[in-house]
Amino acid sequence: MPIINILLFVATIITTTLAGAMMEGVTDPFSLEGIISGLPFSITLLSILLFHEFGHYFASKRNNVTATLPYFIPAPTFIGTFGAFIKMKSPIIDRKSLLEIGAAGPIAGFLVAVPALYYGLSTSEVLESVGGAGIHLGDSIIMMILTSIIHPNIADGYDIYLSSIAFAGWIGLLVTSLNLIPIGQLDGGHIAYALFGKKHDSIAKWAFLPMIPLGYYSINWILWAILILVFIKLKHPPVVDEDAPLNVFQKWLGYISIAIFILTFIPIPFS
Repeated sequence: MPIINILLFVATIITTTLAGAMMEGVTDPFSLEGIISGLPFSITLLSILLFHEFGHYFASKRNNVTATLPYFIPAPTFIGTFGAFIKMKSPIIDRKSLLEIGAAGPIAGFLVAVPALYYGLSTSEVLESVGGAGIHLGDSIIMMILTSIIHPNIADGYDIYLSSIAFAGWIGLLVTSLNLIPIGQLDGGHIAYALFGKKHDSIAKWAFLPMIPLGYYSINWILWAILILVFIKLKHPPVVDEDAPLNVFQKWLGYISIAIFILTFIPIPFS
């Protein structure tokens, strides 16, 4: 019985529910009213993260790679979590397995985040802008597409104030795009290495460089760049069998992942 995984997940349900309650402006987030108001954010965000991590987990099973169940990370942040991860307990032998495992998580999370964002936008209000109030969230291509469908005629001086479900969907897509950056052992790094082999080193360097100028507009990029350099690294380690060819299905998984990265990338997430 994975007791630690369960305890961390329960703790993350609590912290994300409290975060959702505070977003809703509840005076006492520990009250029944606070719990009820915070659950939509918690359920939406954790569903996206669960699908992402279990995408990796089941792809690992399919490719005979031993992996743990997801570890969720509760946190006293404004979204209540630092995300989730799984641990690989056996090596990934070839590029085919690497691509399937790397791509399965972002694709699964994306398939949950998009309908969540769509529904959340439909319940979000369009209100007159208040200068200097709140945090401005950046737009991705998919965000702009969904906004144009649901709120096609927003007048000048008005903004969409995201519901907690829409915000959870937005966070889910941001997490997806950050994971799909083709660097090191990020999901995008796995995919790029599987698709392009040793060319990945050059791809990773070119993917890293824009973070520096982007950091001028959003400090988040500087923080992400530091995390990459310290913990993730730019270079992807080699797999045992470098020469195993990818089949058509695996190549399409890679191309779909690249398309998802383009659709979800947010140049300036917060301002």
